[in-house]
Amino acid sequence: MIETATLGGGCFWCLEAVYLDVAGVTSVESGYAGGPGRNPTYEQVCSGQTGHAEVVKIAFDTDRISFRDILQIFFAIHDPTTLNRQGNDVGTQYRSVIFTHDDAQQAIAQALIDDLERQRVFDDPIVTVVAPVPEYFPGEAYHQNYFARNPFQGYCMMVVGPKVAKFRKQFAHFLSGAA
Repeated sequence: MIETATLGGGCFWCLEAVYLDVAGVTSVESGYAGGPGRNPTYEQVCSGQTGHAEVVKIAFDTDRISFRDILQIFFAIHDPTTLNRQGNDVGTQYRSVIFTHDDAQQAIAQALIDDLERQRVFDDPIVTVVAPVPEYFPGEAYHQNYFARNPFQGYCMMVVGPKVAKFRKQFAHFLSGAA
């Protein structure tokens, strides 16, 4: 069965690049969600004035990977303890957020956060927001598959590439054959 996850963990290029490598993921789309306006542009979202977060919409086959596994990868590839910040990316558009598509996803996300907190996986408390998915808006075409198309762009070399490498090393068992 194909299910959808919508996640924000800083720049969407990082999340997209990682999830495109995951076995069982059928598609990943970079976009925006969480703000009141309709059809925001990248420039508007980057201003921090729209209330939208950069997110990825992930379609995945639950016969091959679970929502909990999708989230375990999510928590490993970004810092869920920094409010409205990932590295040098600062603002609400870079917040850590799990937009859930149903009550089951809500329960799984909250249970995983509770488990991570109980295990003290992070030195600081998790600030990831778990909320029902709001209206989602696809990002511009030039943001889709960004890392694969721009591997030598500065941000990709300094930020995206190392996150992808960390994922591939830590989660080799989740890699698709294309990696």
